[in-house]
Amino acid sequence: MIPWAKLDTTRIPGTEDELRLMRRGKEYSIMLGTNELMNSRLSGSEAALATLAAKKIEKVAKPDMLIGGLGMGFTLRAALGALGAKAQIVVAELVPAVVAWARGPMAEIFGDSLNDPRVSIRETDVTEIIRSHRAAFDAILLDVDNGPEGLTRKANDALYSAAGLSAAHAALKPGGVLAVWSSGPNATFAKRLRGAGFDVNEVNVRATGRGGGARHVIWIATKS
Repeated sequence: MIPWAKLDTTRIPGTEDELRLMRRGKEYSIMLGTNELMNSRLSGSEAALATLAAKKIEKVAKPDMLIGGLGMGFTLRAALGALGAKAQIVVAELVPAVVAWARGPMAEIFGDSLNDPRVSIRETDVTEIIRSHRAAFDAILLDVDNGPEGLTRKANDALYSAAGLSAAHAALKPGGVLAVWSSGPNATFAKRLRGAGFDVNEVNVRATGRGGGARHVIWIATKS
């Protein structure tokens, strides 16, 4: 078996923790300690995050979408495929090196997605964009951590708190959707979503996008 090779490391802003970009043949992995955050062979649930949200806003002629977390670009590429030519997609990525990896070592995976005229990449905390915009987005997609409890960065907890969800609610247009990815279920988080004024649907999706493999959770929360 081909051994893993470490291509690069980077510090997560505001923490002492380090992300590692690994490669084995044509397979890529982003690691935090012993936790694998992303793998280029497992894209199904991240893509579903975009396609499920896009389905909810399919009648919007010129949809505005905010994606929190670039990662390996699975969600972005799925959004580009699901939305029309008049869509505008803002991607907020906190870690500058992740954007550099997308344009460098993983450029083949990303293809032309970063250069699509519908896409704007912002190297910033998605929380700042949410808090500074009101009724601006038809959809907000969050995949900035391993779920509603911060793993990569403790400050991410605020994004999923009651106050953070209220800010997301305010940043959405009427009928807008907040879609949140998680590695597993969280009943308390679903309750917080409802408390923030959302109608909530919890969807279980295979990590591979096909039968078998781990199940991930996507919350589709609609601004009522």
